Amino acid sequence: MKQITWGIIGCGNVTENKSGPAFQLVPNASLVAVMRRDAVKAADYAKRHGVPKWYDRAEDLIADKDVNAIYIATPPAFHAPYALAALKAGKPVYVEKPFATSLSECSEMETAANQYNVPLCVAHYRRALPKFIAIKEMLAEKLIGDVCTVQIRMQQPDQSVALAAKGENNWRVIPAISGGGIFFDLAPHQLDLLVYFFGPAIHFKGMVHNRAGLYEAEDVVTGMAQLSNGILFSGQWCFTSAASCKEDIFEITGTAGRIVFPTFGHEVTIVTNEGEKRLEFDPPKHIQQPMIERVTRHFLGEGPNPCPASEAMHSFEMMVAFTGKQ
Repeated sequence: MKQITWGIIGCGNVTENKSGPAFQLVPNASLVAVMRRDAVKAADYAKRHGVPKWYDRAEDLIADKDVNAIYIATPPAFHAPYALAALKAGKPVYVEKPFATSLSECSEMETAANQYNVPLCVAHYRRALPKFIAIKEMLAEKLIGDVCTVQIRMQQPDQSVALAAKGENNWRVIPAISGGGIFFDLAPHQLDLLVYFFGPAIHFKGMVHNRAGLYEAEDVVTGMAQLSNGILFSGQWCFTSAASCKEDIFEITGTAGRIVFPTFGHEVTIVTNEGEKRLEFDPPKHIQQPMIERVTRHFLGEGPNPCPASEAMHSFEMMVAFTGKQ
């Protein structure tokens, strides 16, 4: 295989700018087909993005001989069935986060990838962004000494009412489709960074509550974990807080200082005995492009898997333990 010819299953909003255009921009790759169950929207997407083919059935895209790798960007409930079909067809898969809606589905996909000997990568794309690579290098260089604790704090006002008022189908708070609430949509980014920086957690547990009762899913989550080398982690997420309390904080504290940054922002603050330093990172136009470059190289046999199923499963397992889903 000398060229990755991509097909997208689920060409919705997430693919408009974050990922879709990047498949046409990375070396040795092109986007040749897209699929959406709404044929009119699939055709419109293909026309606007210069994609030669479009389908309204996933099985037709998977069977297309011109497609040799597949990106799955549907809501999580559809990740496993589409990934399993693609892997069985011998086509490498790049699947969106969260990996699935249950650990059993995650395990099925990993097992299928191993059984058919076909690559499977999960779209934890922050791993490939310069900001998070720089933080990982700072930790390796012990810029803040030995790490003692890690904290994640996220507070957001409820957005479900506003989305519903706009006529949007807010599947992210329907557990049967998303796996959980907004926590299952945003926390995968944060918890995957935890795994990326420090490796798998040894012990983890949590508590959950639906405080506001605006939808079926949880809206408040807390979690605790013991990481390697005695590092202790705690996390708090609330998705019905006051607008004045909004925050997105990832704080790593060590014996010689701390590193603080937002998961969904572009700055990093380093505090040591020598003072405080603030760094700014410019995000790429298409936020997933650096990760898609790595995935493409992996599919071509030219590099390691940038996010294997086993690592994505671990962060998913933490979410399950924090929320008591299984």
